[in-house]
Amino acid sequence: MPASHSQLAANQLPSPFPEGWYFVATRADIPRGGLFRKVWMGEDIIVWCDDQGTVCVAESHCPHLGSDLGPEAGGSVRDGRLVCPFHGYQFDAVGQCVATPYADPPRTAHLQVFPTQEINGLIFAWYGIDGRTPQWELHPDRPTREGWSSPSIRTIRFPGHPQETTENSVDLAHFRYVHGYGSFQRAGRIQVDGARLVSSFDFRTVRKVFGFSAFTMDLSAITQIFGLGYSFVEIREHFIGVDLRLWVLATPVDGTLIDLTLVSQVREIRNPGRRIVGLGFLPVGWRAPIFNKFMAAQQMGDVLQDVAIWSRKQYRSRPRLCRSDGEIMPFRAYCAQFYPEAGDRSGAPSAGSHRTVP
Repeated sequence: MPASHSQLAANQLPSPFPEGWYFVATRADIPRGGLFRKVWMGEDIIVWCDDQGTVCVAESHCPHLGSDLGPEAGGSVRDGRLVCPFHGYQFDAVGQCVATPYADPPRTAHLQVFPTQEINGLIFAWYGIDGRTPQWELHPDRPTREGWSSPSIRTIRFPGHPQETTENSVDLAHFRYVHGYGSFQRAGRIQVDGARLVSSFDFRTVRKVFGFSAFTMDLSAITQIFGLGYSFVEIREHFIGVDLRLWVLATPVDGTLIDLTLVSQVREIRNPGRRIVGLGFLPVGWRAPIFNKFMAAQQMGDVLQDVAIWSRKQYRSRPRLCRSDGEIMPFRAYCAQFYPEAGDRSGAPSAGSHRTVP
């Protein structure tokens, strides 16, 4: 029998645009004087950088008479200011009109701008439901670049939702069944502190290095989630003695498609425990970049396996779970806070609460 209207409604996520911080671009994407336009969280936005290096993420249409400010329409950055192609209104990096070619700038001419944060060269903007100001910050202990390889950055676009992709971090069974990880087990309970969720686990996997010899990787991972657009995974590979870190950044595009960006880095490898595929014989400066290339390819392979499922699955608000599934429902209770109206109705935890989930 076809599903009823009430059943369909129950199996729909509250919004394709949960509140939170979402990836926009890398610092390298927006050199000084640069400007580009994109669709982000269902809105047309522009991203640009003034002469002091301040990044501005703003609505893409001029408050004067609505001209598109993107480069395709003739928008530009001149002397550190964004210039409208229609009447030459100039805006500073906080969105205020500061000059026009023919009159004093109107005080009310102000672009809607989105608050931004930068972490390790990654630019994030805040999406607040009904224009709410940021409710939390990302990463109080900011990761640094020193001692790490250059990042490998890859983005894939597909139909999906950031809650569904982030849910993988607590879906223990899929790691075994989809990705073939062995001895996969949780290392302690998941912890929720407001918008931050921490999930830790240990696992093993057998991988081939660049298509050649296979070896067993013994890994421990700690995942920190800050909302549904930002996951940061710190990984220790014990056999070789390598530290890795991975950002998984899910950004809604238009309400149907999302961009999933993977950013990976490897710490400098000075004394590898095993000289796998000649790793110990390489110059120190080459080891981390080469190993990062290998790991980035492995991670993208895993994600492509997930994408084949994510892009075709249907959300189930009342899943029929078994004991090995992991903390799916506690994770969903955590998610409720990013849909303020849904969170108020469900009694979901507020942004200041702290819980340990058994």
